[in-house]
This record gives sequence, C-alpha cells and structure tokens, in this order.
Amino acid sequence: MKDFDYQIELEVRDHECDIQGIVNNSVYQNYLEHCRHKFLNEIGLSFAEMHNQGIDAVVIRAEIDYKSPLRPGDSFIVQLKMAKQGRLRIIFRQEILRKADQKLMISARITTVLTRNGKPISPESLEEAFKRAGINMEVD
Repeated sequence: MKDFDYQIELEVRDHECDIQGIVNNSVYQNYLEHCRHKFLNEIGLSFAEMHNQGIDAVVIRAEIDYKSPLRPGDSFIVQLKMAKQGRLRIIFRQEILRKADQKLMISARITTVLTRNGKPISPESLEEAFKRAGINMEVD
C-alpha cells in the first residue's frame, strides 16, 4: 500500500455494469466514496455524528481518469491518500487497482470541504483524529 493511507477490497457486482458489460462510469464514484467513508469510520470519524454536530463533508470537485474498465466478478482495491490544500480543502488522491494484476483502472482526485450550516470551516477540528491514526496530512 505504499504511499497510501488506507485501502479496501471490493468486487464488481453484475448490476453495476452497463450494456457493454463493464462497470458504468458513475459507479466508480460510489466505490471511491465508500472507501472514504470506511476510512473515516476506521479512524473514529462518523458522518452521522459529524452531521449531528452540524458538520458536513462536501465534495466540491471530482477529477477522475478512467484508465481501463472493470468487469463483472473483478476483485479490486480502492486506496486513498489525504492532503490539505490551502486553509479549507481536503484532497483525497485515490486509485482503483484490479487485484488480479494490480492494473490501474481509475485515478482520481476528490476535493472536499467541511461545512457548518452551509459555510466552509477549517478541517482543524478533525486533525486530531488523523494524528491519532498516524496520518500526517501533506500539503497538496
């Protein structure tokens, strides 16, 4: 997992594929988001608890390079690396690799911000959880 903070393994389900027999392009965003949610839960941050405290994490930009398609039954790894950009943005650099041959299928850069009552706030409130998990957020 060199150079990444977290990874999960998943498998393509038939209903995620389109008529061409490949994973539909929109489904990859679900895979990426699932990895981010699992990661945050693992380090002790719950979206529900954050929301109850008035804090929401919002994706403001998604850049995805589709390299090669996944097919039904493919096992794959979704991995992420976190970084900060400026005062407010958290960047998730993510990749999806086919497990069988470690081929890069997707490369993504997801930009998020935290909001309270719809207004951007600094991610400093979460940095303690990242430090406890041994994650040093680089500057992007």
